[in-house]
Parts: sequence; C-alpha cells; structure tokens
Amino acid sequence: MSTPTTARGPVEAPENPYALSHLDALEAESVHIFREVAGEFERPVILFSGGKDSIVMLHLALKAFAPAPVPFALLHVDTGHNFPEVIAHRDRVVARHGLRLHIASVQDYIDAGRLRERPDGTRNPLQTVPLLDTIETRRFDAVFGGGRRDEEKARAKERVFSLRDEFGAWDPRRQRPELWALYNGRHSPGEHVRVFPLSNWTELDVWQYIQRESIELPEIYYAHEREVFARDGMWLTAGDWGGPKESETVERRLVRYRTVGDMSCTGAVDSAAADDADIIAEIAASRLTERGATRADDKLSEAAMEDRKREGYF
Repeated sequence: MSTPTTARGPVEAPENPYALSHLDALEAESVHIFREVAGEFERPVILFSGGKDSIVMLHLALKAFAPAPVPFALLHVDTGHNFPEVIAHRDRVVARHGLRLHIASVQDYIDAGRLRERPDGTRNPLQTVPLLDTIETRRFDAVFGGGRRDEEKARAKERVFSLRDEFGAWDPRRQRPELWALYNGRHSPGEHVRVFPLSNWTELDVWQYIQRESIELPEIYYAHEREVFARDGMWLTAGDWGGPKESETVERRLVRYRTVGDMSCTGAVDSAAADDADIIAEIAASRLTERGATRADDKLSEAAMEDRKREGYF
C-alpha cells in the first residue's frame, strides 16, 4: 500500500491508540485463560512453588479477578530439597494476599515407605505420586502450571488445555485443537485438565513483564555470592540432599539462578546481573534455554521430560 502524500510531502499514518504491546497481548491472553477456567471448572488449583513463572502466573490471576480475591487455592509439591529463599518468598506471598496453600510433601511419602530416595539424591521425579494423590483426594479438575513452550521440546507439544487421563498420564495423541483461542475443557469422571496460561510466553517475555510490573522475586534470581561446586557442567549448591562428593570442591562464586527447583538438580550460572534490566540483556544474548542450561533432570535422556509427563509429572 502506497503512503498518502500531499503537496508538502508524505503523510504519516496516525498511531493506532487501540494497538496492544506484545506484553499487553500476552497478559490479555493469560487473563482470558484464567477466566475461562473459572467459568468451565468446579475445583481449579494453581501450582505455586515460589519460582518466577508461578509468581508471574499468580500475578496474572490476581489481575484477572480483581478486585475480588482469586477463586482458586494454591498447591505446592514440596520435595524437601527446595531453596530456603524460595520457600520463604512463597510463604510471604501467600500471607500477603490471604491465599489458601496446600502442600504435598515428598518427605512424608518417603517416611511412609511409598517412595524411595534415588541414588543421585534428586527428588524432582518423585513429585508425581504426591501430585496425583493430591489432585485425586481434593478432586481438583483443572490444575494451572507455569510451563512455557520455549522451555523444552516436550513442553512445546502441549496445548493450553492439556487433558490427563484417570491415571494423570499425558498422551500427546489426545491433544485437542485450539483454533481461534477456543479451549475445550470437557473431561470424563476421574480425568482432569492441566492448564498453561504462560504457554505462549518466552523467558524474555517473563522478565520484561516482571520489570514492567515491578514483581518481587526471591533474591536468588539475581547475582549474589554463593558457595557452589561443579558437577556435570553446572554449579550446584551443597545441601542435605547429598552434595558435594569427596572429589568435588566447594568454592565461592558470583552466580544467579535462571530457574529454581530441587537443589540437587538445579544449577546456578555465573552472572553479575543484579537487576531486571541486566537480566533481560543477559537472556537476550543467551542461546540456551533456562532448563537446557541449568536443569540436570532434563539431561537424563533425550526424552526425559516427555517420559515423566506421560507418567503424570507436570
């Protein structure tokens, strides 16, 4: 289309006052998803670990229903090997907003003999049984998660509404089309739906939104000095989970975490990024996803995440 001109030269097209920025568009989509679930399901729950994605997800839920309270409870599957800073932040957020938090403890299942510790000390794969038990016991029919499609190739296969069978298992062949942002929440008794409001966000989008909205995060997402040791190309934090070994040397380094989970499999990265702007610049230059760079449990095999998802893992 040619640009209109006058005797004085080309005429600049006026800016569209109704155009949304990419963050506004992502926010509007996520808010729509929360409201759709509230209208379609009876007992939704939000998975909330105190990590950045779950914090952003909760922030969006608060916006979706303001000034009313969030009509969903929160659920955290606690491995017992979580970072203390993250657990403390989780509890502060819950108290600040007067939310209901259910905690499913992996340690309780180990003490009861229903789960056994792994030789490598990681408890991330052990979260599946407590998660599925809690969903069944409390009759949750929709479970919000902060998974994003850019994180890992198995997560890239997910729809926004992801049907799980009566055993909590995921079958990619049962994925439903979501044309024109229409979401199908139908499910049979015993089944439930996993819902991913951040599906179309990237790590960079998340951090740009955190900066724009001035969202508070646990301090370990920003550069700080920490005692760590090297294992499998990652900097891990020592703890009761079993690290370091005799051959592994602890040293003090300036690091930060791109993602947080079980201490035994979540690595820190060398970084001097001390604020949101520094982190945004760092991520924009990175060629590795956060999980690819810092999550040992995704390196067990080429299909590690997909295998766990088929068993009911989030």
